[in-house]
Amino acid sequence: MNSPSPLIYLDNASTSWPKPGSVYEFMTDFYRTTGVSPGRSGYELAVEAGTLLDRLRQRLTRFFGGDEEVPERLCFGYNATDALNLIIPGLVGAGDHVVSTELEHNSVIRPINHLVRDAGASATFVPFDGRGFVDPDDIARAIRPNTRLVVINHGSNVIGTVQPVHAIGRVCRERGVPLALDVSQTAGTIPINMREMNVDVLAFTGHKALMGCTGIGGLCVRRHLELRQVRAGGTGVRSEHPYHLSEYPWRMEYGTVNMLGVAALWAGQEWLDEQGLAAVHARQMALTAQLVEGLRSISGVETYCCEDLRDHLATIAMNFTRLEAGDAGLRLDVKHNIATRTGMQCAPLLHRRLGTTARRGAVRFSIGPFNTEAHVEAAVAAAAEVAAWAAAR
Repeated sequence: MNSPSPLIYLDNASTSWPKPGSVYEFMTDFYRTTGVSPGRSGYELAVEAGTLLDRLRQRLTRFFGGDEEVPERLCFGYNATDALNLIIPGLVGAGDHVVSTELEHNSVIRPINHLVRDAGASATFVPFDGRGFVDPDDIARAIRPNTRLVVINHGSNVIGTVQPVHAIGRVCRERGVPLALDVSQTAGTIPINMREMNVDVLAFTGHKALMGCTGIGGLCVRRHLELRQVRAGGTGVRSEHPYHLSEYPWRMEYGTVNMLGVAALWAGQEWLDEQGLAAVHARQMALTAQLVEGLRSISGVETYCCEDLRDHLATIAMNFTRLEAGDAGLRLDVKHNIATRTGMQCAPLLHRRLGTTARRGAVRFSIGPFNTEAHVEAAVAAAAEVAAWAAAR
């Protein structure tokens, strides 16, 4: 009996996997030796844990091009969704208007929709063009006198296009409207500089290209911006105070920080520094070009917004003309042991714009640092088999 072929993992836009060996090792060693609450007490282990936490705040502030003189404005939470649920209601309220795009993930769409339905806010979702990009002029036209926030994703989690944030940031700065950036897909892949891009606050997650684990992420807030507090709880300091503290980082942090996640992010930063962002991205984009060329040669396959891979991530959406996305993904998994993400990818407005809703979304291939040319060759061959099988049914 033949043994099953090893899994080919092409779902890195969901969660990068595997992680570098050094990340696993540092996580385990740190948590075994120093897995205590940081900053809650003065004993040695608590101080040591707090030191790593403070050093990571400083390091990520530099990494994101935030205000290095106030690293406490790098605040940790569960993930980017958690951060966006602090940012959006922290800036938008009753009677306010928010601008976003049709490229967004539900972590942006749903908080906005709740504010519209429950708080009397209003919203405009700007469309993207046939190449997958938002026109900064469309953002400018959408801004109103009562616009309190523009929030966009840096890189699409479905079609992989990287938006012109520098130009959008200039529009927002000229109009005096804060710009929030969701860097879930780009952090750890391409350079981000909040100051240069005129970004006022960003949301990040640790379990994708930052090479950390699930359950860690957060936000970085520029020094000139204030967010309303929408939660309250323990901070471990000034416990006698009856209200949640207004100082950063506690202003946006609630309860005990995920120190295992902090350790993973620290080790992920070490690995990224060793590899270099440009080198990691270049390898992944070379494989993406190979994948796109292969997919586009197959009859019965349609790809989206990847004719030109400039300003693009290693994420590709495609469909089989004779199959719904879920059925195609199931066959890739069961017959070929290839892991992809199928369906709407939590981006319903994007799929409506692409016209893929009737197919129940798309099949997404997302390449990571540990994929190889052989993986891509196998994926293309599997896609050809699925297309032929669908045509013969």
